[in-house]
Amino acid sequence: MDVKIKNLEKMTSYSGEEAVIQNMRDAGCSQDIIERCLACIAQGNKKGLLDLLNEHRESILSKVHEEEKQIDCLDYLVFQIGRCLC
Repeated sequence: MDVKIKNLEKMTSYSGEEAVIQNMRDAGCSQDIIERCLACIAQGNKKGLLDLLNEHRESILSKVHEEEKQIDCLDYLVFQIGRCLC
């Protein structure tokens, strides 16, 4: 069995590379991140893989927080307009 596949199976519950790639695509990973993750898997570098995935997660979470602030601003504007007796 290919070392890369063995490493993949050790690090995840996936039995194939395509399933991991699809999961990363679904999570919004760029092709660069996917390739870097696959390189970590091929090298058996679990820490590097987790670091990359956590970095991507933090990036997504930062965007979510930014958009939450925008929603709060819109809610406040709607509130202000709604309470105006004009």
